[in-house]
Amino acid sequence: MFYSDDIIEEVRMKNDIVDVISGYVRLQKKGSSYFGLCPFHNEKSPSFSVSPGKQMYYCFGCGAGGNVFTFIMEYENFTFIEAVKYLAERAGVKLPEGEYSKEQRAAADLKTVLLEVNKKAAAYYYYLLKQEGGRQAYEYLKNRELSDDTIKGFGLGYSSKYSDSLYRYLKGKGYSDTILKESGLFSADERYGMHDKFWNRVMFPIMDVNNRVIGFGGRVMGDAKPKYLNSPETKIFDKSRNLYGLNIARKSRKNYLIICEGYMDVISMHQAGFTNAVASLGTALTSGHASLMSRYTKEVLLTYDSDEAGQKAALRGIPILREAGIKPRVVNLAPYKDPDEFIKAEGQEAFEKRLSEAMNYFLFEVRVMERQYDLADPEDKTEFYRAIAKKLLEFPEELERNNYMESISRNYQIRYEDLRRMVNNLALSGTAISAKPRPPVKERRKDKKEDGRDVSQKLMLTWLTSYPKMFDTIEGYISPDDFTTPLFRQVAELLFEQHEQGKVNPAKLLNRFTDSEEQKEVTSLFHATLHLENDQERMRALKETVCRMKRDSIAHQSQTLAPTDIAGLQRLVEAKKHLEEIESGKVTLHISFD
Repeated sequence: MFYSDDIIEEVRMKNDIVDVISGYVRLQKKGSSYFGLCPFHNEKSPSFSVSPGKQMYYCFGCGAGGNVFTFIMEYENFTFIEAVKYLAERAGVKLPEGEYSKEQRAAADLKTVLLEVNKKAAAYYYYLLKQEGGRQAYEYLKNRELSDDTIKGFGLGYSSKYSDSLYRYLKGKGYSDTILKESGLFSADERYGMHDKFWNRVMFPIMDVNNRVIGFGGRVMGDAKPKYLNSPETKIFDKSRNLYGLNIARKSRKNYLIICEGYMDVISMHQAGFTNAVASLGTALTSGHASLMSRYTKEVLLTYDSDEAGQKAALRGIPILREAGIKPRVVNLAPYKDPDEFIKAEGQEAFEKRLSEAMNYFLFEVRVMERQYDLADPEDKTEFYRAIAKKLLEFPEELERNNYMESISRNYQIRYEDLRRMVNNLALSGTAISAKPRPPVKERRKDKKEDGRDVSQKLMLTWLTSYPKMFDTIEGYISPDDFTTPLFRQVAELLFEQHEQGKVNPAKLLNRFTDSEEQKEVTSLFHATLHLENDQERMRALKETVCRMKRDSIAHQSQTLAPTDIAGLQRLVEAKKHLEEIESGKVTLHISFD
């Protein structure tokens, strides 16, 4: 389905961006804008700005930005069409009805088509599981004590032992090789051509929080390697920003999430009633996972495997969760390896008890650290206490640090006063080990310094959208042709066109860009920052910006101008004349920045 520009603009205008985003982010008004903590990266100081005037949002920390459609697409992982439908329903806008034609399907949004392909693949795999060829896979699932309701609820399936089964099925549905290759479900080489990526495997559909199939995991039947195979990253599947089972877990009445390692752990826990369990997708826990979970909970229980690898995974995950504002606790599964094994052996009530006894993350870290020391040796024991004291200095708040010292003194038979004295001495001596904080996202983004040309053009676009009277100020001196970066010129042409039509509307302009990364870049063009104290400094900055743009434009045109282009040479002469007028002060540029 494709909607006219008028319909899309009506939906956008009837969904005030401050009102929409306030449903997801707590915003506070500061001046003419609203600020809050960015939902797209972890931060402690608000750098997420929402402008009611521009009807746009922008994060000065991570660069996320766009209009109300962009926000819903990014936060809910919607396609553009899905965002339009969602916001239309919210605002009571009736959308025209219609069906995809063959021509429309060929031109449809890639993400929408890929979601369609994955949905059909999941249905096909589920169908194969119930056929004679899928008997081994079905028996494997039944032997893992999964009920038919659970199998159906998670959409589990089977990929045929023939390496072109799914390919032939989807080709029969009219999909092109280009689309099928983009789906991540197929591989292509010179010898075999296009063939299924998954074959002879139990299939686990991976769904996003909105219950849409975005990828697959497959467990091989037999001894082939790898044992588990996951979809590659695609336009709809980013394993660092999705969690298996979160589509169900986010609706749980529990006020915490349980994170484990594998598909079967999640499924068996859900079947046992623990519907708040999730798992990372064949990768270590990332800040993206933590940020995603922080939308739904402030506490996470870690139930990684009880072996050394599982404990290392827990230790790696703890600081990531804490940075996202989540309180982590660690569940002791011993003597069993994983939650699936524990539940089968001990049952639901025993597992519930283990969850209630989950260990505080700091005490878990200390317990793991303890194994590095021989506490029967007085010297090693002292070193262990010293290591604890150094670790206690990670807490900046004295009250919290004292509470942990009380727990440590009870657990490890060290007098509270002795431990406190050791902590204080280490702090005074400056020898405490402290983790070097990661640079703020904003600083990391500045590692790649922009050149002066781009800075000037961005600043001009920001001024044009913030102060529309600027168009009158620069008339005759700056035009879209003076924006030498292709994207900047495209945006400038649209802005000048809007000005001629009577109203500058950057949020409407953004509808012309459908790629999310392009939308972020365009949004950043309207949010350049320049800290100036007074109007005199602003006027000087305006003059310098116009002069810089004219110099760059003249240099760019000179390089591309043909010697026989007389009209072009005349334009260059006129441009140089304008530049000299501004630089000499013969022409003064005036603009009100209020």
